[in-house]
Amino acid sequence: MATTADIKNGMVIKYNDDLYSIIEFLHVKPGKGPAFVRTKLRSLTSGKVIDNTFNSGVAIYPVRVERRKFQFIFKDEFGFNFMDQESFEQILLNENLCVMADLMKEGQEVEILINTENDAALSCELPPFVELKVTYTEPGVRGDTANSPKKPATVETGATITVPIFIEQDEVIKVDTRTYSYAERVK
Repeated sequence: MATTADIKNGMVIKYNDDLYSIIEFLHVKPGKGPAFVRTKLRSLTSGKVIDNTFNSGVAIYPVRVERRKFQFIFKDEFGFNFMDQESFEQILLNENLCVMADLMKEGQEVEILINTENDAALSCELPPFVELKVTYTEPGVRGDTANSPKKPATVETGATITVPIFIEQDEVIKVDTRTYSYAERVK
């Protein structure tokens, strides 16, 4: 058992009969009243994100998880199929357990959280940045550069990302998976 002083980003806790991953937290000590911890939690079973406030010093129940490297193989009607890089064992994950699944391409390496108590897969996480090829975007209009204009671009996985106006079709871009946004052009 732990307390709110032990909270870290990425920690998995048992809360309300469900497993949640802590996305972000903030210790708050107001001038009046007791301290508390404001958190943003993602359910590992449904994928929903909730805001929750814990009183300072209250008990939390961390769950031991292991991060293992897997390779995304393919998607079918049952979900996403992954292969363990070391044992070549294959697992199947439901769509709701894969965050940012529309940025995942075949052959890409991902991390899967595994509950050490029962060896169950909890969620799939992409690396912070992925490189994707732009398959379609409208051409930029020359002279339309006021206020750093943006335009939609469809990438090879089918996702639509907002990119700067100078990005053209068939270019490779780096996408930030944490914010779902354009990071830079890959040379």
